[in-house]
Amino acid sequence: MPNSQFLTPDSKLLIVSTSKIYGSSYMEYLLDEVKNFFDGAEEILFIPYARPGGISFDEYTEAPRKAFAQIGVSVKGIHEFENPAEAVANAKGIFTGGGNTFLLLKTLYEKGLIEPLREAIKSGTPYMGSSAGSNITGLTIGTSNDMPIVYPPSFDALQLVPFNINPHYLDPIPDSKHQGETRETRINEFHFQNEQAVIGLREGSWLRFENSKLELRGSLTARLFEKSKEAREVEAGDVSFLLNG
Repeated sequence: MPNSQFLTPDSKLLIVSTSKIYGSSYMEYLLDEVKNFFDGAEEILFIPYARPGGISFDEYTEAPRKAFAQIGVSVKGIHEFENPAEAVANAKGIFTGGGNTFLLLKTLYEKGLIEPLREAIKSGTPYMGSSAGSNITGLTIGTSNDMPIVYPPSFDALQLVPFNINPHYLDPIPDSKHQGETRETRINEFHFQNEQAVIGLREGSWLRFENSKLELRGSLTARLFEKSKEAREVEAGDVSFLLNG
């Protein structure tokens, strides 16, 4: 079993770097995987709290609603329910979209949804996150690319997996004249103060946890950062060793 008190053999996770890759529309590249992952669910619950660009919950919910309609799955936003915790408990599947991770986590804490989400996932409700929605599956949100536009009561996330996520991971650009820090530099700085491993997920890649097995999927490798070790590439396939913490 994985080194997490919040995962069980029934748990299902889809941890996605991005909802949109260059040259395709929202979720287009991932729809077959999404259909298989939610496995016949007619409706899923969407959590729009990350609000990319500050758009409204209704506006944001329209994006997955239109995309998932193509695979016969309807989408209802959590903000449409009077009792969000009850909506989580009753959901057949849950999807949390990208945007600002700090705003997302702050809102989840304010609405008392951290424990209900953990309990739902432990009991087998499929959970999919993209970008910010993937950040919150890790131990903390300390490796988000987002600006801290709000202050959550804690940086502790759902802690479903025993590592942190860095979605939209970017490799250093050869011969770049940019003088700021690279993504790798930032993650190494993180490890001066923190112990947990960090998985850099490139756009177009995702992690899937099911039947107690973790897989890296997509056509790209991921970048694994561990404290006091050289960063290394992880090939697509079974990466369950990451669950050992």
